[in-house]
Amino acid sequence: MAGHSQFKNIMHRKGAQDAKRAKQFAKVLREITVATRSGLPDPASNPRLRAAISMAREVNMPKDNVERAIKKASGAAGGDDYVEVRYEGYGPAGVALIVEGLTDNRNRTAGEVRAAFSKHGGSLGETNSVSFMFQRLGAISYPLDVASEDEMLEAAIEAGADNAETTEEGHEVTCAMENFFAVRDALESRFGEPQSAKLDWRPENSVTLDEDKARSVMKLIDVLEDSDDIQAVYANFDIPDDVAEALAA
Repeated sequence: MAGHSQFKNIMHRKGAQDAKRAKQFAKVLREITVATRSGLPDPASNPRLRAAISMAREVNMPKDNVERAIKKASGAAGGDDYVEVRYEGYGPAGVALIVEGLTDNRNRTAGEVRAAFSKHGGSLGETNSVSFMFQRLGAISYPLDVASEDEMLEAAIEAGADNAETTEEGHEVTCAMENFFAVRDALESRFGEPQSAKLDWRPENSVTLDEDKARSVMKLIDVLEDSDDIQAVYANFDIPDDVAEALAA
């Protein structure tokens, strides 16, 4: 899909991401905390908590860590109290960015995000200033060996999904945000636990970046993602393969 290929062609960042394992764990633990408090501490009856536990598996978080986080969040003391925040703006080269976070201090997080945009050639906008350029949807991924392309398409249609796409990297089923949990559960009952299942922002159109602009945009995204308060950053750019190779050199 348009704008999504940047996640495939920036694998040069994988080493840096692996080094941030502890930070990944912290972000997942925040989501588990908020998910637990949004409903019951039982994943079977709390769809958001099931999604958070799936995120924990993606980053290879030990089961004990997950269980302790659920127990702490559902206890009387409860621990830290996080609220969901979203920021929107433009980065270098006019790239649109959506920044989602969980914070216990809105003023601190807003200040950090604003400073990151200003320092790295961007400008923070108002809520909904760029989100109209994206689709909010559910995305569920499976490895190729769980089903044939036709089987996955048939299952996706029966589950109420909007699209199923099969590439050499695997199957991806997308659906409306409000159908996400129902589609995920239907696919899981047929094919087992998905490789990834999350709500995503997908750009309608993408900005193609040269090497200099790509470096500037990636620097801003790295700074934003490095914040403990930021859970995810979405952007509408595309990096050609030759540029990705130059960045990886």
